[in-house]
Amino acid sequence: MSTLRRLIDLPGIADLEFASVLKPAMREPGAQAQFPQLDEVSRANFGLTLDEADEVALPADWDRIERKSERDQVLAFEAAGWDVTDKRRPLKILPQFTLQMWLAIRGVAGALPYQAEEDVEAKMSSSLAADAAKFRRDR
Repeated sequence: MSTLRRLIDLPGIADLEFASVLKPAMREPGAQAQFPQLDEVSRANFGLTLDEADEVALPADWDRIERKSERDQVLAFEAAGWDVTDKRRPLKILPQFTLQMWLAIRGVAGALPYQAEEDVEAKMSSSLAADAAKFRRDR
């Protein structure tokens, strides 16, 4: 079973989430004009801003997933390998990134942030080394 990638762990997202608690206007449509850091973080993580994502020609079979309810979004992102929550609640800043994420996840536009593949062999050897050290210590 693979672990979900966490949106809040991407560069700048946690800072924006915290800022949006203090400034709820960051969560509103069109907030990019007043809060340019939204565009900066979006471009850095997904290769395009929300305004650029809005201009992308969507495929004919596009299901408008970015407009579904918050609950449906969370479930759909989980099915796609992403955790878009923090402490089991959807991120407040999520609506500022849903379209860019879906475009990137589905390969329509933009890109997903690089993630190194898990090195299962290294994990196993480090676990074995830890077990051996524990065994020696407990003797």
